[in-house]
Amino acid sequence: MEILLIEDSQGDAELTRLALQEGTVPVRLVVVEDGVDGLRYLRREGEFKEATRPSLILLDLNLPRLSGREVLTELKNDRELSTIPVLVLSSSAAEQDIIESYRAHANCYLQKPTGLPGFAKLAASLHSFWLETAKLPQDG
Repeated sequence: MEILLIEDSQGDAELTRLALQEGTVPVRLVVVEDGVDGLRYLRREGEFKEATRPSLILLDLNLPRLSGREVLTELKNDRELSTIPVLVLSSSAAEQDIIESYRAHANCYLQKPTGLPGFAKLAASLHSFWLETAKLPQDG
């Protein structure tokens, strides 16, 4: 199973990687650092022409070049990509961010925990529901 993490913080990306390794379902985590590269990866453009379709996307809201909000809107308006579940993973607890994410058709909004124990707990929940329980589309 492949998860695409669109995250500009190397520290948060590494915590996510470490936390996901603890699950029972093997996960290949691909990380891109901004919204432009996230869309290029998903559309298999440029250096990402050999990219595989992820089963799930973890998306930070505050990204350089193209914000997570803009990426989410692009994804959900793209017929080929709209079926990939997008889980917003943000440090923001602002109600407006949560509302806007769901209005843009995020499948879930998760607040980033602090430290590895928090990320491990979040990853265990993610594994249990999204990777073991939910049925995910395999392609467009």
